[in-house]
Amino acid sequence: MARPLRISYPHAYYHVTCRGNDRRAIFRDDRDRTLFLEKLRVSIEIYDVKLHAYVLMGNHFHFIAETPKANLSEFMRHFNIGYTGWYNRRHRRVGHLYQGRYKAVLVEKDSYLLELSRYVHLNPVRIMPWKGRTGREQLRFLERYRWSSLGGYWGTGRKESWVSCHEVLGQVGGSRSRYRQFIEEGLENGYDTPWEKVKGQAVLGADEFVEKLRDKIVQGGPMREQPALRHLGSMDAADVLQRVSGYFGIQLEELAKKRTPHRDSRAVVMEMMYRYGKISQEEIGKRLGGLDYSAVSRERTRLRERLDGDRKLQRTMEEIDDIINQR
Repeated sequence: MARPLRISYPHAYYHVTCRGNDRRAIFRDDRDRTLFLEKLRVSIEIYDVKLHAYVLMGNHFHFIAETPKANLSEFMRHFNIGYTGWYNRRHRRVGHLYQGRYKAVLVEKDSYLLELSRYVHLNPVRIMPWKGRTGREQLRFLERYRWSSLGGYWGTGRKESWVSCHEVLGQVGGSRSRYRQFIEEGLENGYDTPWEKVKGQAVLGADEFVEKLRDKIVQGGPMREQPALRHLGSMDAADVLQRVSGYFGIQLEELAKKRTPHRDSRAVVMEMMYRYGKISQEEIGKRLGGLDYSAVSRERTRLRERLDGDRKLQRTMEEIDDIINQR
C-alpha cells in the first residue's frame, strides 16, 4: 500500500481527525471530555502547538492545528497516548481506543482556513436528530453545545486561553459578530464541504500551493515522503476509468451505462476520477451515461458514508489507490 503523505514544516496548518476503534465512543461522559481537553491543553503547551478550532463528537474529534515547530507527529503521539492511557485506566479496559492512526490534511491557510473552521464547528448539527432541523433550531443547539471552540469565537461561552481565534477571525475583519453571521449563513443557505477539494487525500489547497509543497519535499523533505508525492499528481480521467474498471474486471461500456448493475463499482470510479482526473462532477456524469452532476455527488457521498464502517471497501479503495499511482 502507498505510504500516507506526511508533510511537516514550521507553521503548517492541519485538519486532524481521529475516530474510535470500530466506530465506538471515545467519550462515555463529561468527565472523559473534560480530561480530554485537559490532556490536549497540556500537550499544546509542551509542544508549542497552536490550536485554532476543535470539536468533540461521540466517537471522534476534529482539530485545526498549527505547528510552529513542525512537530505534529510528536504532539499527536504524546496527546493520544496520554488520553488513551487515562481512559483505559478509568474504564478498566485494554487495547486500542482509536481506529488506526490519526488523519491529518495539510491546509492552505489563506484559501481554506475560514471555511474549514465552519465545517469543524458545524459538526454537532450534521448528525441526527439535528441534521433535519431548521437553521434556527440548529443555531440554538450550537449555542448550548459545550464541547467545541465555537462559544469562544462568538464570545458567548468560555474562551480557552489555549485556543487561538484571531487567525480565523482575521479573515472576517476580526469581528465575532461577522463570524457568527458566517455560521448562520451556512446553516440557512448551505455551505461547501472542503473535502470535495482535497488533493491526494492529503492536501487542501490551490494548485499553486500543492506545487510548492512538491518542490519543498523534493528539494529538502524527508525521503520517506517521496513515494507519496504521486498522490498529489493528476492523470487523464480516461486512464483512471480504465484502471478502475480493470481492477473490477468490468467492461468500460458496462460502467458507462446510465443504468448499470454495477452501481457500487461505478461509485468508486466516480470518486477516483474526481480525485485524480481533475475533472468536475458534471464532466464525470457525462462520461458515465449522461448522469446529472447531482447524481454523481449523491453517489460519492453514499460511498464516503459507507467507507467509515466497511473495512472491505476501505481495502478496495487502498488497492485501487496503489494501482492508479503505479505510473
